Amino acid sequence: MRPLAESVYAGVDGIPNGRSMKQEPAIPGVSDRAMRLYREALVIDTHNDLPTQIIDEKYNPDIRHPAGSRAPDEGHTDIPRLVESGIDAVFLSAFIDAPYALGTNRSYQRTLVYLDTIDALVKRHPNTLMRATSAADLQRARAAGKVAVFTGVEGGHAIENSLERLRELHRRGTRYMTLTWNNGNEWAGSNAGTNGTSKGGLTPFGREVIAEMNRLGILVDISHVSDSTFFDAVAASTMPVIASHSSSRAINLHRRNMTDDMLRAVARNGGVVNVNFAAQFIDSVYRLSTENVDRSVSSLQDSLRRAGSDAETVRREGAARRSAMMMSVAPARFSVLIDHFDHIAKVAGVDHVGIGSDFDGVGALPDGMDDVTRLPLIAQALLDRGYSERDVRKVLGGNMLRVMERAIDRAPGNR
Repeated sequence: MRPLAESVYAGVDGIPNGRSMKQEPAIPGVSDRAMRLYREALVIDTHNDLPTQIIDEKYNPDIRHPAGSRAPDEGHTDIPRLVESGIDAVFLSAFIDAPYALGTNRSYQRTLVYLDTIDALVKRHPNTLMRATSAADLQRARAAGKVAVFTGVEGGHAIENSLERLRELHRRGTRYMTLTWNNGNEWAGSNAGTNGTSKGGLTPFGREVIAEMNRLGILVDISHVSDSTFFDAVAASTMPVIASHSSSRAINLHRRNMTDDMLRAVARNGGVVNVNFAAQFIDSVYRLSTENVDRSVSSLQDSLRRAGSDAETVRREGAARRSAMMMSVAPARFSVLIDHFDHIAKVAGVDHVGIGSDFDGVGALPDGMDDVTRLPLIAQALLDRGYSERDVRKVLGGNMLRVMERAIDRAPGNR
């Protein structure tokens, strides 16, 4: 059980060290039982895009922001709220956007910028954060009342087809790598195939990459990959794989989500599917409504271009229409988010589902899931659906801990 101190002392910038139940605000709809369970459980979020906010939006993570997605004024995460949330471990994403794949050395150098940013963030908050590279580190951080900060690289193009660069990312603390982002690369296909990139399966070199990830103790992350690459990767990996931020295609027919056959394959592999909170990915009603908005905006902009409008007018008028139309789009439903947890638990088994929020990487979240401090709502919702406390603990973080102990701590390269 995590220590429940009678008081907390100030860390860097006056941020409290440790988590005290007595000082945390109540969350509407969360019972004492659910909050107790949440505070006692190990809580892990496998995908948070705070570093992109810091780098691209000049977002200050050291001060508290209002919940929202208009960076740099709003956000889903900052250090005060991360501490308040009671989370034990978070994987901060080093997201390497597709344009960085165009040009030698750009992807790898961009990755180093992210790793430096994450290291600097932890260094600024030694009383509240701890850089972690193993399940054992996580347990040490928890015992000290600190949040364990892991790094996951999003986009296999980061290694620029070099196993040595993969090894260097491991030395710098990377503990998972998403094989692709929306762009495929030379050895793995993505589910989007942006810019005409691969949507196929793994190449022989791709299998070498997975073998080296297994050896080093870097989790194979199959979020964003094509269906072919998914099945190739599961077949190639001798260690449990993860989806760091993916949901169920049976609930919402979106390419970013996983089919039931995929869920069962992850279960056979011993891995974990960590549910993505993005409104577009979880709620089909919200997705269809926003797709209608996109079509309307695109039609307007095409008309303006044909009429000879300049690029700034096209952009401004499109943004105005989008803003006006989105006002009438109902938020994604929180109950549907829980449907994804429930469906994955039923198809793959409760031992194979976890949390991969995608906080600060998405424009919209389900109603009520405003930011990282709202994670206890997951515990309450699962209890309400009849899950035992033991199974809720698995979903909150126990399943990922099992995978980390097997695929990271006991990997040949980490022994």
